[in-house]
Amino acid sequence: MTDSDAVKLDTSVPHSARVWNYWLGGKDNYQVDRQVGDDFANLYPDIKLVARQSRAFLKRAVTFLATERGIRQFLDIGTGMPTAENTHQVAQAAAPDSRIVYVDNDPLVLVHARALLTGTKEGATEYVDANLHEPDKIITAARNTLNFDQPVGLILMNILGHVPDLDQAVSIVRGLLAKLPSGSYLVTADGTNVIDGPAFEDAIAVWNANAPLTYHLRHPDQISRFLEGLEVLEPGLVPCAQWRPAPGAGPEELRAVDEYGAVARKP
Repeated sequence: MTDSDAVKLDTSVPHSARVWNYWLGGKDNYQVDRQVGDDFANLYPDIKLVARQSRAFLKRAVTFLATERGIRQFLDIGTGMPTAENTHQVAQAAAPDSRIVYVDNDPLVLVHARALLTGTKEGATEYVDANLHEPDKIITAARNTLNFDQPVGLILMNILGHVPDLDQAVSIVRGLLAKLPSGSYLVTADGTNVIDGPAFEDAIAVWNANAPLTYHLRHPDQISRFLEGLEVLEPGLVPCAQWRPAPGAGPEELRAVDEYGAVARKP
């Protein structure tokens, strides 16, 4: 970690990546993250199920793209803290020559990612310190690892909810997709407010009162705007548990909670 990273690292306030890591059972978090995570879960107990289902959806989507659609490049923006079954592990398990670029702007995330997220010798795993609002910086840095003449899987998981203005969030998605070639895919999921909205909204209010980076639940109709102009794969934008569930999935794995996701192809 550089001196500049140390200046940016603030463990006195919660960070979404570290709280998410805590909900997934990880150890890369601080007391302030655990406290807010517990306060959140007391108001909305299903948040841990949301986290697990979101990660399971990511695994299924990446596996599908690697095995069924031949995607060998992934750009994962808003990586979060390393846990189990990260994007590169899933992609390279299916296709060892897969190349993955992770993007995050939390120094703790990047330090742990560089230490723990090592890929196969056939592929590549790299990291970019950048913000979602810096698409040109992201793409420029990603070009060092990814070939933008070939399709890319763009992953935006639970990050667009941190953009308060929906139009701005849509603009960010379109700007990133515009840099990607035809045949690329978008994998996205975010929190919604249609299944257990009031409880989730109350918990989000606790988060927003304690964290410097706010999060905003959206109706699926709003999230669907990220998919405009794309070919949305079946079954469409659905609760993550219902997106091509694994055979033999149990009732808890299939129970719909307020986390909607979709996979879509750029024509």
